[in-house]
Amino acid sequence: MNEKKGKQSIKFGNPPYILGAAAVAGPKEIDGPMARYFDRVSEDATFGKDSWEEGESEMVRQAVTLAIQKAGIVKQDIRYIFAGDLLGQLIASTFGIKDMEIPVFGLYGACSTCGEALSLASMTVAAGYADNVIAEASSHYGSAEKQFRFPLEYGNQRPLSATWTVTGSGAFVVSDRESDVCIQGVTTGQIVDYGVKDSLNMGACMAPAAAAVIYQNLQDFGIKPTYYDRIITGDLGKVGKTILEDLLSMNNVDISANHMDCGIEIFENEEQDTHSGGSGCGCSATVLAGYILKKVSSGEWKRVLFVPTGALLSTVSYNEGQTIPGIAHAVMIEYHEKKGE
Repeated sequence: MNEKKGKQSIKFGNPPYILGAAAVAGPKEIDGPMARYFDRVSEDATFGKDSWEEGESEMVRQAVTLAIQKAGIVKQDIRYIFAGDLLGQLIASTFGIKDMEIPVFGLYGACSTCGEALSLASMTVAAGYADNVIAEASSHYGSAEKQFRFPLEYGNQRPLSATWTVTGSGAFVVSDRESDVCIQGVTTGQIVDYGVKDSLNMGACMAPAAAAVIYQNLQDFGIKPTYYDRIITGDLGKVGKTILEDLLSMNNVDISANHMDCGIEIFENEEQDTHSGGSGCGCSATVLAGYILKKVSSGEWKRVLFVPTGALLSTVSYNEGQTIPGIAHAVMIEYHEKKGE
């Protein structure tokens, strides 16, 4: 029986499983340390299309299609898709999945969207409303920079606190069918605003929200950080990682021994000139689909707290002088030894 835990969490009585996952990434990601873990990559940032936006939609299509194939099912077996990206009105997701004839929930949680999608997909399956659900998230360096900051042709300088938006898409089939990886529970994040206004310091904007949801997960489930083999944030980068660990230490929570950040792992920051690290919806989604799940399904990591992080800004709010609130969602991913093994 599903159970509400503490203030913000749910523990699943019959945990849903991740039946299949796929990671599709772009040209800069090919040069990073995660390259060999991606299912598909392209040296062409438009993925054979006429624009960055169309290229991002093609990544979405490929990731969703491949995740379904790897799950050993067909698209007619999918009840819902929970998907989102960084572009206005979710156009990358819309045009990527519009021909699949599957009911869709479009999501916007900024760079936390993968965690939001996995949480809602898990809740839907655990409640018995669907057998198989897709969770998907994507981002693209060219399209995101054009929308949120400056056109690439402008060639603006980037401070050391800046992160590099990942060109990638990750898709997951969340199912009631047994696999090596299950989702034991979720902790839904709250919006946290520390008054940061620097759009080139996403780590500082998002770290307080990450600290809040990690702390709440530990409180709600009555566990210590050592319960997890890894606590993995989405895209705080080097700057945000330091802030996160400092904030948690103020509440006597030490995650320094088992914390990692997808934004730090996906690039060689010095060699690839990505400054603080990677960011974007596709950052945590591709690292989860390509790397983290392999560690869990092999049993090398038994328990992981996956915490994608997002900065809730728009060009309108930023230009009107608003602050940049953050949000993060925590997903408890665990190794499952299948019956008969």
